[in-house]
Amino acid sequence: MAARKDMTGKRDERARVVLLNKPYGMLSQFTDRSTDGSRLTLSAVLDLPGVYPAGRLDRDSEGLLVLTGDGALQARITDPACKLPKTYLVQVEGLPDATALDRLRAGIMLNDGATLPAGVRRIDPPTLWLRDPPVRFRRNVPDCWMEITITEGRNRQVRRMTAAIGHPTLRLVRWRIGDWTLDALQPGEWRLAEVPDTLKLSETRQRGLAHQPRSGARRRGKGATARQKTNAIGPPPRQR
Repeated sequence: MAARKDMTGKRDERARVVLLNKPYGMLSQFTDRSTDGSRLTLSAVLDLPGVYPAGRLDRDSEGLLVLTGDGALQARITDPACKLPKTYLVQVEGLPDATALDRLRAGIMLNDGATLPAGVRRIDPPTLWLRDPPVRFRRNVPDCWMEITITEGRNRQVRRMTAAIGHPTLRLVRWRIGDWTLDALQPGEWRLAEVPDTLKLSETRQRGLAHQPRSGARRRGKGATARQKTNAIGPPPRQR
């Protein structure tokens, strides 16, 4: 996307939006603050100054991560009150029945309270890249894929939701955040993106409110190049 200009006419690089396919095993940050600092970070695949993750994705999860330097946009993406939908492709152990799926749809009780209603459906196995390392399966135990859409962002929420219905998550890929999707990005690839109109409007309102005088207060005066994409992931999976 073209960076917008500030009031002086200069390009505002903070307005850049980056969509990244975070690989399995990578931290959703640019530095490793652990003792030995040996864990893989975003700096291994992205060398673009001034952008930071809007939200996070667990180290053992894969998929879409949005980065920007625009603080108002980051707030819009991560604020639970905004209820921005996030869609995950989830491989679980076992075969959840209709009752189990309905529990997720209605909202399920976790140790930090009940979840909001979620969009849940069984899907055919999606066409994805091979994970490194591969998923470890239990012999003689079936598995299946689900598409789960939530509007919250609790810690490891999707994994805890599937565990609560007795079907542990084997693999989790975030496919969509709002109107942004992975599309054909392979692990470690990224691209610049436009800000959807819905977020632009909200962003404008937030800035307007931020500059309004407080109630009762006196007014004073007048108001990087992406790596080549390979092997398209394919269309969203079909519903069962």
